[in-house]
Amino acid sequence: MTVGVWILGDQLWHNQAALNLTLDDKSALPVILIESWQHVQQRPYHRQKLVLIWSAMRHFAEELRGSGCQVTYTKSGDFETPLTAWVKAHNITELRVMAPNDRPFLQILQNLQLPCQITLIPNNQFLWTETEFKDWASSRKRLLMEDFYRASRQRFQVLMDGNKPVGGKWNFDKENRQPPKGKLNTPKAVWFEPDAVTQEVIAQVKSLSFQTYGNIEPFRWAVTREQALQVLDNFIEQRLPAFGPYQDAMVAGEETMWHSLISPYLNIGLLHPLEVIQAAENAYLEKNLNLNSVEGFIRQIIGWREYIRGVYFYVDADYFQKNWFNHTQPLPEFFWDASKTDMNCLRQVLTQVEGSGYAHHIQRLMILSNFGLIAGISPQELEKWFHSAFVDACDWVMQTNVLGMGLFADGGVLASKPYAASANYINKMSDYCRGCKFDRTVRSGENACPFNFFYWDFLARHRDKLGSIGRMSFILANLDKMPPQELAIIRQKAAEWHLGS
Repeated sequence: MTVGVWILGDQLWHNQAALNLTLDDKSALPVILIESWQHVQQRPYHRQKLVLIWSAMRHFAEELRGSGCQVTYTKSGDFETPLTAWVKAHNITELRVMAPNDRPFLQILQNLQLPCQITLIPNNQFLWTETEFKDWASSRKRLLMEDFYRASRQRFQVLMDGNKPVGGKWNFDKENRQPPKGKLNTPKAVWFEPDAVTQEVIAQVKSLSFQTYGNIEPFRWAVTREQALQVLDNFIEQRLPAFGPYQDAMVAGEETMWHSLISPYLNIGLLHPLEVIQAAENAYLEKNLNLNSVEGFIRQIIGWREYIRGVYFYVDADYFQKNWFNHTQPLPEFFWDASKTDMNCLRQVLTQVEGSGYAHHIQRLMILSNFGLIAGISPQELEKWFHSAFVDACDWVMQTNVLGMGLFADGGVLASKPYAASANYINKMSDYCRGCKFDRTVRSGENACPFNFFYWDFLARHRDKLGSIGRMSFILANLDKMPPQELAIIRQKAAEWHLGS
């Protein structure tokens, strides 16, 4: 019996489960990694996403060769052709693959016709297995992230004092919503110059004949575990101490603020969530860091990230077609070309995404998703754009985040209310409204900010549905106080914008 291992492009971890089973005899272990051009044509991916994945795969392949594995690295139109040839060449009787992180790739694996047995090894890139999450979820009447987060803290004994949370509270969110006022001395991010391997991938991506998105240069992302650890170390030392207060703030020209920039590396296996959490907790204990910063960051990893992935595999397949508000507006062209919008907030964020494939969580939630929600854009169309545009995008990341959290398309499975907001929120939490051609204080009229008239139009369109959500009662009371004539003008303005767009 000869065992071989197929390593997928988002499983680049030396301790990943499929490799772990056979590490005792690495010198005799056949391993294969495949760049599939057909697979990356499923959507117009960001060019930097393609460079990141393919360069990281090639670097990982070299590391495996250095550890003694017999590595085959190939580029192909599909997966089945090179797999079949490799299986025959090495007389492989069992192909081990760590279970994919998303449903579409699981389907690809199930459809393969190979001359050997395919064994799926349970995925160990996350803290909660699919089965463990299902056991937790199936016993509950609601799937709120806060409940899951507390269960995670208790289970893994993170920031715990016995059976109580350190500091006496589970959540310090109220301390982490400061607007960006005054001079912000943001720390420099750690970026990397492309080496020869990455330069070769950049040239390959530039030569692709199919549609892609975004700028390919400057490419500055980490492509090895060693580099990813440098980014993590820099975050812990330079960014985590002041991370909390301004984590929701948005400033023109400040792409990274105090954010960690590690999500791409977590999502492809260069970092593991447990080591990230432990690094943050150790820094808190050893350096007496502010608890609101450390807790806020840890919640993103052990809470939100694990929760999103758990829900992704827990829900039925029809979840991904849900559209609670029945929104059907097409995606505006400016999502693909930021120069086509005069809204400064959207232009700032979309230009940033075009340049690097990155925007932090509030830019994604309260600018991009918020606009999609109140403007009535099709949830599925906007999710496809998110999946294409972001360097850290994966199916399990974007489906539940965008459809559930961002667009409330699931009717409240993930969130307790829609994250809808007018220009008032954007002005409070950013400097984007300065110099914008639209007036953030006006709800109707020629220069009214689209976030304003879309916001009130959204509330009016869905008054009945939103009335069933308790947390919306105060906002709807304000809607009900609006003069009918003004509301009619606002709604007409929203309809005209769609016709003109």
